[in-house]
Amino acid sequence: MSSTQTTKIEITRATSSKINEVDFENLSFGAVFTDHSFECDFKNGEWQKPVIKPYAPFLLDPSAKVFHYGQAIFEGMKAYKDDANDIWLFRPDENFKRFNNSAIRMAMPEVPEDIFMEGLNQLLKLDEAWIKKGKGNTMYIRPFMIATGAGVVANPSDEYKFMIILSPAKAYYSGEVKVIIAEHYSRAANGGIGAAKAAGNYAAQFYPTNLANKAGFQQVIWTDDATHTKLEEAGTMNVFFRINDTLLTAPVSERILDGVTRKTLIDLAKSQGIPVEVRPVLVSELVEASKNGTLKEIFGAGTAAVVNPIVGFSYKDEYYELPKAENTYAIKLKNQLTDIQHKLSEDTFGWTVKI
Repeated sequence: MSSTQTTKIEITRATSSKINEVDFENLSFGAVFTDHSFECDFKNGEWQKPVIKPYAPFLLDPSAKVFHYGQAIFEGMKAYKDDANDIWLFRPDENFKRFNNSAIRMAMPEVPEDIFMEGLNQLLKLDEAWIKKGKGNTMYIRPFMIATGAGVVANPSDEYKFMIILSPAKAYYSGEVKVIIAEHYSRAANGGIGAAKAAGNYAAQFYPTNLANKAGFQQVIWTDDATHTKLEEAGTMNVFFRINDTLLTAPVSERILDGVTRKTLIDLAKSQGIPVEVRPVLVSELVEASKNGTLKEIFGAGTAAVVNPIVGFSYKDEYYELPKAENTYAIKLKNQLTDIQHKLSEDTFGWTVKI
């Protein structure tokens, strides 16, 4: 390994690359990682010198607080390579702000912008060969932070590790997605950490999602914890409903993640003249719209999934299938979004940032 240094980041390059071992046409989402990772530790009340080094496991004390008290947050971002081999990020400022909002909620230190952004830029430049051109090819970016301080006293850690790892990606979901509307389990509660991108939110989803999988459904549409009458999120995605020609989605709250793709789709829809209502959406409203034929679409939205159409939903043991249609809002908005991300159409919103 050879070691070099930029103004702020010490870089140790891998002696060889794994890239020739990867089948980029048959990628399982989040299973393959690039040659390097970015790392910066928080100790003695301040951030230490950041480093980029070969991707590898690392050691933690068995009493590290991430294992015992769950102080762990993350983000999901993507990078894209255009036909000129330039690398682009999509609204990275939004991910950075949300990451630190999550850190604040989990009593963790905020990551300085120069560490976050410069670390990301340098890491992408170092592993740029892993970012493939062409629509549908992306580099999934996973910034995360964990509590590394030792000790099982139930209080916040005094040490943390911030890292960024990269994974080449294609589609997150494949095949049809059917969902079941939650009648008992909840993703989050008022006053809780639902609006933070905290690891524990996802762990708590696994059991009810497993139950849904066994019943033949791929995901759960979560409902509010108090009454289970309001539709909130779909699995790991924000969710949209099209009734007649109007697009509906729930407002963000303490229970609902402020999705970057969600707010992007709202802006895109409005720019195309699509009526959008951001308001509570009732389960009864969805069921009634399905019965009377006004429910045209349901789709999830998120960084990993982008836009994922839902073909049907189950509620109180009754299945409601959505009509098959062409030129859907889901397809239209997904194409507009991915064309902007891949620099195939003009970004009039100023969302894309060149590396």
